[in-house]
Amino acid sequence: MWLTASNINCKHGFSIRWGGVSAKPFNTLNLGGLEDKPEAILQNRSLALQNLDLTISNLCYLKQIHGVDVCDATIGQQIGDALVTNKPNLILAISIADCYPILFYDDVNNVIGAAHCGWRGTVGKIAENTITKMIKLGATPHTIKVAIGQGISQHNFEVGNEVIEQFKNNKFPDYCWKNNKIDLIACNKFVLQQNNILEENIWTMNRCTFEDDFFSYRQDKGKTGRMWAIIALS
Repeated sequence: MWLTASNINCKHGFSIRWGGVSAKPFNTLNLGGLEDKPEAILQNRSLALQNLDLTISNLCYLKQIHGVDVCDATIGQQIGDALVTNKPNLILAISIADCYPILFYDDVNNVIGAAHCGWRGTVGKIAENTITKMIKLGATPHTIKVAIGQGISQHNFEVGNEVIEQFKNNKFPDYCWKNNKIDLIACNKFVLQQNNILEENIWTMNRCTFEDDFFSYRQDKGKTGRMWAIIALS
């Protein structure tokens, strides 16, 4: 039901698509979207959080808009693409189905963050915005551990020239793409290291959402489920 990162020791996880109640094509642990039965999504969310000994009443989640806004987490839904907090028990949730989820944990200063990094958020450096907001809550970059979850691999992520140009204009190094295929992991690691995150503090899952364990918006041509990446301070 959940995959975890080796460098984060608070409650967290990256969900896979199995272990829930949704019927095809949302089978089975669909945690979002608008086309599945709402009662199935709610049951899946409860099951998934219970699996980590968390309660849905503490859930903080987003109406994601592929932007770069970072919200101070509050229970319920907010509009934006990243969440941060230094408050215990709040569950930060990011919804994904090809875009990369990035979890942040400063285990010295007890500050967490979670960001939704599709290409628009990545080129807009939402990872940088998340770190900046965490610093305002007391975090320091050298003690922030970062986990990059599953997302669409470079091999499967072909884009138009206009997208490549945006990365060039925002000073991303040219090793971040090959021809018209972008490596979003490399792009986000570049942003993280620009913001003083230590390389040894960055963990990557290195798995593609085209794999059978995951939902993929691109591979499933838009009719698919959603996974979550979550993190919570004890």
